[in-house]
Amino acid sequence: MKQDRFLTGILIGIGLLIIVALTMFFVRKEAQTYIAEDTPEGVVHNYVVAVLDRDYEKAYSYLADLEYKPTYEEFRRSFLNGEVNPEGQAVDIGESEMTSDTATVEIALIYRPSDPFSTGYRNVSYATLIKQNGAWKLTLMPQYNLWGYSWYQEVPK
Repeated sequence: MKQDRFLTGILIGIGLLIIVALTMFFVRKEAQTYIAEDTPEGVVHNYVVAVLDRDYEKAYSYLADLEYKPTYEEFRRSFLNGEVNPEGQAVDIGESEMTSDTATVEIALIYRPSDPFSTGYRNVSYATLIKQNGAWKLTLMPQYNLWGYSWYQEVPK
């Protein structure tokens, strides 16, 4: 009789833990938030958040105004057509190196494993920025995941 009560107590405890875990899983917030844009790391972070949130107007506002800049429609279409695909990996923004008007920010793209027996991997790349009108603007990000290969490139004739 005592063992039945003990076993019942254990099963109730396990049930409560499962309910708490499921509640936490479904209630958690996945939304990333924007941060201050006064540093190159902040601009890179906000660009990535805007792209992942599919806020293409905000993401486009972080691009530098240079020759061969894509139009907003070309920029947006790159994501909608899958030419640029940010899905399937996480992004870790690292340290930056700055001069007076240029900056380089380390970005690690973290890919999930394709099966339960593999480990993911990190691909370290760099974003480059320039200072325009007192604000940091992107000139390059890792291609295919966050940046179109044809952006800022002269169209062949």
